[in-house]
Amino acid sequence: MKIDTWLPFGRRRFIAAVFAAAALVTGLNGCGDNDGLRPGAFYASWTGSLSDATQSLPGATGPAPQAFSNQTVRHVLRLSLGGEAIRIKVSNLFGREPITFSSVHVARSTGASGIDVGTDRPVTFAGQASTTVPAGAEVMSDAIPLAVAPLSNIAVSMYFAHPTTVATVHALGRQTAYVGAGDQSSAASIPAAGTSQLQSYYGIAVVEALSRDRARVVVTFGDSITDGFNSTVDAAKRYPNQLDDRLKAAGFARTGVVNAGISGNRWLNDVAGPNGNGRFERDVLAVAGVTHTIILLGINDIGFASIVPAQTVSADQITTSMAAAITKAKAKRVKVYVATLLPFKGAGYYSTVGEEKRQAVNAFIRSNRDIDGVIDFDKVMQSSADPLAMNPAYDSGDHLHPNDAGYGAMAAAIDLQKLE
Repeated sequence: MKIDTWLPFGRRRFIAAVFAAAALVTGLNGCGDNDGLRPGAFYASWTGSLSDATQSLPGATGPAPQAFSNQTVRHVLRLSLGGEAIRIKVSNLFGREPITFSSVHVARSTGASGIDVGTDRPVTFAGQASTTVPAGAEVMSDAIPLAVAPLSNIAVSMYFAHPTTVATVHALGRQTAYVGAGDQSSAASIPAAGTSQLQSYYGIAVVEALSRDRARVVVTFGDSITDGFNSTVDAAKRYPNQLDDRLKAAGFARTGVVNAGISGNRWLNDVAGPNGNGRFERDVLAVAGVTHTIILLGINDIGFASIVPAQTVSADQITTSMAAAITKAKAKRVKVYVATLLPFKGAGYYSTVGEEKRQAVNAFIRSNRDIDGVIDFDKVMQSSADPLAMNPAYDSGDHLHPNDAGYGAMAAAIDLQKLE
């Protein structure tokens, strides 16, 4: 049966919110001398962990993926690290057939869909202006001679000349993507009258920045709370963004923060996104220049037991998954910080059994001696009147996701010195 036929209305509305984004729809590498750029290393400056847009929970009908035809989609991306040049990775990781990026351009963003046309650069792939990416594959561009500053926005414009279904997405963008008719990949702006505005990232996985100076890269790994659900659109108020702001303001220009959150993600089951156990190596350990990771994942493993009982998991299964990720990261000499799970009393999938599991998981995190440190978001975010619930000042209204101030409090709780 369909999942929405047996969930109560309030629960359906809550789950619809959790999956609202889904409904929208490697190591260091040197730069070769033939690029005409100074030798150096590429570091991740922006990432968007990818999902299969057609996936759904058991019993539910999968959504139709976004399709483009003779259209340009312009993504606006906030970079973390600056550099002398950049390169981008386009992805068809979850596609069932090859897709062709007919033209790709990059420029500095001037706000909304606007670009600084003087900085517009065509993107090439092995010297070619277009690239066809096989199903299940990703392609890194050539180096693009565009200098970028930390915390600056760029626009990546992709033209799809022929009907193209893009199943590989980062659903929860919290950033407007602009879609216009025809090839507008180098246009100064995409006119509003001919624009449909989306809030997902399509077929783009990574932006890397080239620098001669060594850098640190912090990968924040998690679910919708890392992804920034209910933060202000186009304002970069997710907790990783606000952590990045603090780092740069404190003078840590060469420490970057990239986001590997997927809204609805879980350790042990797919949907939303590939499960955390399966994606940790790709989305964290394979990130160019990664030196640190902050892990915040597990609340959906707990809560979804009341939505899909067949996928009920124990606290031990969650902590075993955490331990495996920690072991993998330490083997790569990546520093690991694990965050306690936030209070969620009053959320649509809260239960007393789920709360017992959350307490058990948090106890495991606080007592873990294999990690480099604990970030106690539970203590930071809990209400003084009821520690099982989120502080109302930080609550976006669903009792699960913080608001902008709450994400700021999370960012403020992280000791910047630990990211050196």
